[in-house]
Amino acid sequence: MISVVGSSNIDIVLKVDHFTKPGETQKALEMNIFPGGKGANQAVTVAKIGERGCYFLTCLGNDDYARILSDNFERHGIKGCLQVNAPTGRAFIEVDRNGQNRIIIFSGANAELKKEMIDWKALSESEILLLQNEISFETTLECAKRFNGIVIFDPAPVQGISKEIFQHVNYLTPNEEEIEALSREVFGEFLSIEKAAERFLELGVENVIVKLGSKGALVVNKHKKKHFPAFKVKAVDTTAAGDVFNGAFAVGLAEGRSLEDAVIFGMAAAAISVTRLGAQSSIPSRQEVEEFLKVKL
Repeated sequence: MISVVGSSNIDIVLKVDHFTKPGETQKALEMNIFPGGKGANQAVTVAKIGERGCYFLTCLGNDDYARILSDNFERHGIKGCLQVNAPTGRAFIEVDRNGQNRIIIFSGANAELKKEMIDWKALSESEILLLQNEISFETTLECAKRFNGIVIFDPAPVQGISKEIFQHVNYLTPNEEEIEALSREVFGEFLSIEKAAERFLELGVENVIVKLGSKGALVVNKHKKKHFPAFKVKAVDTTAAGDVFNGAFAVGLAEGRSLEDAVIFGMAAAAISVTRLGAQSSIPSRQEVEEFLKVKL
């Protein structure tokens, strides 16, 4: 089984001509509201593509948005949500004409997820744990330290992350901007992608997978460096593509795929997701991923 500990948000998505500049006001071309949050996106991906339930520890608020999210989790067979006296987390997302995005998150109930609330018995039933950085880092660190299995850590957003976590991480999965920001935060200097990956291996990470968007992905470990070219698709909205990759990658590992095959499986799922608007609304089914791979490979 795969477990996720992390954030749940309501995504307020504004389709715009271009990213709004300082001091500028522009009219949105379209507005949509979707279930989101890095943790939730990964959990729904696991449940949908893995075609199995998923244990997801997250905090929802005491408002109407919480009901929307909890109903969505129930539809996908996801269990583990807690309710707290706080507003449900939100993400405010600009998506430009090229499908690129800018995101600002309001933590809300996500900030209330403390390490004392962790159900260790439920987590112990999983062999893989997916973590991100949209909840308290203290909680994320405690999960990484105590989990007796494979830990996949998505260090986003890059804020308040300490070196201590990396010795407990099997797969570190930043994107291109995040690994540069993470190297500045952790090492105090700007490093190239490959050099930064090597430094994280020195801190104890077993594998670094850098998500490069339209340029594919780079895998670095003590045995190899390998670049995986991206699948060619027409991007509409890149929101949650990294989360879909992580969830599908975890499913691939859980099913016994090799590292390379699990990366390709994750990239295929992410490639499909960017052709659709929204976060969880963009997540493909298992059948869609398998058919996509038959055509593309």
